[in-house]
Amino acid sequence: MKLNELRDNEGATKNRIRVGRGIGSGKGKTCGRGQKGQKSRSGVAVNGFEGGQMPIYRRLPKRGFKNPFAKEFAVVNLDTIQKAVDAGKLNASAIDIAALMNAGVISKELDGVRLLARGAITSSVTILVNSASKAAVAAVEKAGGKVNFVEA
Repeated sequence: MKLNELRDNEGATKNRIRVGRGIGSGKGKTCGRGQKGQKSRSGVAVNGFEGGQMPIYRRLPKRGFKNPFAKEFAVVNLDTIQKAVDAGKLNASAIDIAALMNAGVISKELDGVRLLARGAITSSVTILVNSASKAAVAAVEKAGGKVNFVEA
């Protein structure tokens, strides 16, 4: 194959329809736009316009609030940590955010890491995280481990 032989596959491109070129073309006179009215003319932008009726985006009430200062934590569960320790990806004596990233337990740090209590943990682990649920802390301490906190 040569560069001058390159071309699209058959049917990959369509020809532009030439409108307004006589009634024999099938797209003459009104060019497929029907008769009269705003939409038959050029320069029409009627998105959201409901014919003078109050638009839906103005009929419905504004609701909710998005806190701009809310922190978004990367979530780690106890069963995930136990799996990583069993697989040898994590050293149970020193688990911190960097170790969790290297082991692939979390992909992004976001505003910090939060430990949650899903699943069970059997290893005695020392974990350094930004936040943890009370149930997670209790489960780790019951297994003989410790949860330490670091500021985000």
